[in-house]
Amino acid sequence: MPSSYTSRLKLERQTSGENSGTWGDLVNYTFNRLDAGIDGWANVNVAGSANVTLTSNNATLNTDDSTTDDEVHNRTIEFFGALTGNINVFSGDVENSFTVFNNTSGSYTLTFGPTTGTGVALTQGAKTIVYSDGSTMLDVMADLGPVTSTALTVGDGAASGVLTSSGAYDLTLNTNAGTNSGDITITDAANGNIAFTTNGTGGVVFNDAAFNPETTLTDAATITWDAQDKPITKVTLTDNRILAAPTNGQAGQFISLLIIQDAGGTNTLTWNAVFEFPSETAPTLTATGDLADLFVFRYHNSKWLQVGSTLALTVA
Repeated sequence: MPSSYTSRLKLERQTSGENSGTWGDLVNYTFNRLDAGIDGWANVNVAGSANVTLTSNNATLNTDDSTTDDEVHNRTIEFFGALTGNINVFSGDVENSFTVFNNTSGSYTLTFGPTTGTGVALTQGAKTIVYSDGSTMLDVMADLGPVTSTALTVGDGAASGVLTSSGAYDLTLNTNAGTNSGDITITDAANGNIAFTTNGTGGVVFNDAAFNPETTLTDAATITWDAQDKPITKVTLTDNRILAAPTNGQAGQFISLLIIQDAGGTNTLTWNAVFEFPSETAPTLTATGDLADLFVFRYHNSKWLQVGSTLALTVA
């Protein structure tokens, strides 16, 4: 009689006396298919913008351990390649669970699912477990729901813990799904902000000291100052200098500079025009060796406005 096949793994059923002389190959095929279903791994190149259908067949596999001629019956499937458009990867009508890796690149969506039915959009760079009943693909990990433990420990006694988002997405920490809650948002972007947003009249409260560590500017003919990297800083002058316009200022930001004379003193400083002083008059530095002058500025409308200064300070 003609061969028939199982619905899930597509294994060929045998009848008495069938496949004389090839029965051993078919048994090896069965073993290979079962092995692939347990821990087989298929790497599937889905580069481009065309939909992809995973290979699946009822035919005899190679009699070695190769599973490359049947992708859909592997337990783990890795998708790779540069996407140039949104694509679907079809698993046919196979009923199976998969561990899937979306290792594609390009800002496009890969949806994995049956040829006819509902698929799952796989997050780029993520790993998950999905299940298909032949018509609907479900993300098993997404359906697990939120973690309800009252305490969450990240890491172990041998390594630091890391909490990260899956793929190129922001990471937000809040309570009760954001209901009546402020949040902390880490932006996933080059030069992205870490934003503390309170709820209502709430504030950001530090029960201990919060401060910017003091840094040091490099003494040079023209002194440069990155206001984002070194908001609280100092410099020791060894000659007459020019202070360039600080970079990376933000509206409302305060910065502070402690200017110290070397042992010989008498060094002067020429201020960039972005520094705004009362009555449009730049201060004269204390000339005495080893003494210092402290200046504080606030950024507004592309200007650094002097907030205050204290001169002739002993800092040694």
